[in-house]
Amino acid sequence: MKKKFLILAVIASGFLTSCKDFLEPDSLSTFDVTYIYSNPDDARKGVNAIYESFGQDAFRSRLSNNMAGNTDIEHQSGWSSTADRYQIWDLNALATNGDLRVVWNAAYTSIRNCNIAIEGIEASDALKSSDAATSRKMYQMLGEAYTMRAYWYSMLTMYFGDVPNVRQAPKAGNNFFLPKEDRNVILSQVIDDLIKIEDKMLWADQNNYSIEQINREYTMGMIARLALQRGGYFLTPAMQMERKSDYLDYYKIAKTYTEKLVTLKDRALPTDFKQVFLNQSKFVTPSNSDVLFEVPFAIGNGDVGWNIGITVEGGTTAAHSYGSGNNYMAIPPTYYFSFDTLDVRRDVTCAFYKINTSAQAVFVTNSMNIAQGKWSRWFLDKAPGASTAKGTGINWPMMRYSDVLLMLAEAENELNGPTEIAQNALKRVRQRAFSSTYWPTKVDAYIKSVSASKQSFFNAIVDERAWEFGGEMIRKYELIRWNLYAPKMKQMVDDLKLMADAAQTGTGKFSELPDYMYWKRDASGTFKLLNPSRKYVGTPDATWTRVSFLASLKPTSTTYVDWITKDWEKYYNGPVAGVSRYIFPIPAEAITNSQGKLANDGYGF
Repeated sequence: MKKKFLILAVIASGFLTSCKDFLEPDSLSTFDVTYIYSNPDDARKGVNAIYESFGQDAFRSRLSNNMAGNTDIEHQSGWSSTADRYQIWDLNALATNGDLRVVWNAAYTSIRNCNIAIEGIEASDALKSSDAATSRKMYQMLGEAYTMRAYWYSMLTMYFGDVPNVRQAPKAGNNFFLPKEDRNVILSQVIDDLIKIEDKMLWADQNNYSIEQINREYTMGMIARLALQRGGYFLTPAMQMERKSDYLDYYKIAKTYTEKLVTLKDRALPTDFKQVFLNQSKFVTPSNSDVLFEVPFAIGNGDVGWNIGITVEGGTTAAHSYGSGNNYMAIPPTYYFSFDTLDVRRDVTCAFYKINTSAQAVFVTNSMNIAQGKWSRWFLDKAPGASTAKGTGINWPMMRYSDVLLMLAEAENELNGPTEIAQNALKRVRQRAFSSTYWPTKVDAYIKSVSASKQSFFNAIVDERAWEFGGEMIRKYELIRWNLYAPKMKQMVDDLKLMADAAQTGTGKFSELPDYMYWKRDASGTFKLLNPSRKYVGTPDATWTRVSFLASLKPTSTTYVDWITKDWEKYYNGPVAGVSRYIFPIPAEAITNSQGKLANDGYGF
């Protein structure tokens, strides 16, 4: 049963219709908030409103995936159009950009709803009820509101830098024409909010809706994620990457709360890496497993399997009823070939096939179309219909336990070097990536080697997070806080050129990689690759189809494809060389409505 109807489905069908005024700016003067938060059942209806922005395009197709590229492991071309999303991909968005406007509005709508819930619950007698169950439910909902507000401020500060810091519910006498607040002040505040509330929340297995509802383990993980963001680098209006002198204080917070979660609510990582994501397409939501929280898209909502995941070519004339889904964020071959060939995550994360209208798996075209293989509408147990596109109902993972382990490893290494604590956390993640047969070399010996120094262990964390979270669209935020965004993009482009050169000349660093690949469907119809890792020498039998792979990156002896030379260029070479201008302008509409409080100053705008 798809339990997610509690949140997004209820909001979409009933709550927003029957209580529309509750979500309007004048809600506190037109609705009896005191009554709403007087008991857990009615309070739940109010708190559900904080999730509403997840069901909007601002999140489901923008923040969750489209705006989170480009990186060294996920990408899309932006230079070929001036449409809104292309401006964002090209790091050249205007203040009139519609996608930025909807994200800004969705963020502050959710923050407003969180503020209403926070003030309503904190003023409620039910919060301090003598009935322990009533009080616990109210504290759980208060934690949900604080955590959701923290999430949206994390995103706002990541994309816009310093932003207005709205922490009061809308009511007469409050001033909501606020200037920008230092992003680090905001992050420090929301971290403190979560530290004060997390121990009063419920674990996922104590909640009615498990990992489809914000829970204590997710909030603890968010404390660590926010602390690493606060302790990391950020772009100043002067186009310089800096971090605050107190950054180690926030690494200590990250260590404290990842270690606390491991101590209080540890769990074994499920051994089947593919099943972690297949669960989302099968509407399976296990507690005490890898996923801590995932956005609960209702059937008819959500874009997973439409604009991210394995491509499915559908339509009314197709031989199947799974509808159509594309992949806006493909995977560069540099990322694919960075994997150890024995790492099981590679073939789960990187898909070389798509489903055509004949319901057959075929090659994705070339090296520039590798799909994110963790999700697909093709994995749904029930075909959604020939004409469907959006609205698959496939959930989107917001945080996994492997993330907690790797944050622990990173924080411990930054504070104390590659200690046993750091090594064991990395080991737990890496063990799942390899058959136990290979643990002596691929896990034990590898970790011993990278633990030679603090820097080598950090480099290993950077790599491990890439291999573990490919396609989950969190890499951008990590590269920023590490001050590696521009360097990693430049390194990737340089390696792509070397791969293209090697495919043409047969010599060089990457000469063993496949210039061409061979594929077929076996007798059962299963898609197969003959040479997924190495160049094939000779001519295979006629059952295999040859396609240009790395050879397609350099059509002439002197010319690389635009995909290499243009897609990432602004990420490391403009407007300041060696710096990625990842900050976007505040939407023009917000500036106009701010009564002179806001302006787009700095960042070369």
